[in-house]
Formats: sequence, C-alpha cells, structure tokens
Amino acid sequence: MARHSAKKSSAAQRALLRAGLTLTAAGAALGGGAVSAGAAEPAAAPLASPVGDLDSAAAAGGAVTGALETATAGGLAPVKHLRLNPLSGTGVDPLDNAVGTQVADFKPVTTAVATGPLTKGGALADLPLVGPATSLLPG
Repeated sequence: MARHSAKKSSAAQRALLRAGLTLTAAGAALGGGAVSAGAAEPAAAPLASPVGDLDSAAAAGGAVTGALETATAGGLAPVKHLRLNPLSGTGVDPLDNAVGTQVADFKPVTTAVATGPLTKGGALADLPLVGPATSLLPG
C-alpha cells in the first residue's frame, strides 16, 4: 500500500499517545529517583512495630525495586515470545529459501540452520545464538 493512501492518525490520537508516553517516562523517573533517594539517606533508627523492627527506607526501596522488576518482566515477556517473522508458514515467506550443497562424500552444508527457526515461526528465545541470552532477561 502506498504511503499517501495510508490512514492518517488524528490529532487526538497523537495527543493521547504523547500524554501516555509522558506519564510513563515520569513514572520511571520517579521510581528511579525514589530508589536513589532511599539509598542516599543515612541510616536512621529503625521504627518499632508490632511485627518487629522495620526500616522504612529499605522497605520503600525494596518495594520500588520489586515494582520495577515486575514491570520489566511484564514488558519484556511478550517481546521474547513474539513471532519474529509474520510471514512464516505462508507461501510468500522470503526466508523459506534454504540452499544446500554437497561436495564429494563430505557432509552436506545448508542454510536451513540459519533460517529454520524464523521460517518455522520462532520467537527471539528460539534463535540459536540469541535464545540462550534471552534467558537472562526477566519475563
């Protein structure tokens, strides 16, 4: 489809998108600032409570850290499992073009190893070299 015939987004949609992105950035900045502010405060006497000693700065820092980890996991999990090739399994898949050759009685060499995970509808976690590295990401 030509770009000039693409559906134009309205000014209200763009304004709503900008507002959402601004709120997201502000929330991330506040969360990061609360963690650094909690780490910069000097250690105060712990508060007495019925459940035992409570350090409010450590509790707040732990809560923010936990919230950031949960948000990161929720944001990265779909990316790790999203199909990378939307055309996989169709007749017009440009990556479904494995080429192989065999010289004399040597083992055959093919490009299917490189394009196979994408042709089968694989995700980022299914790729040969990148897949193991994605296990380090939360989610």
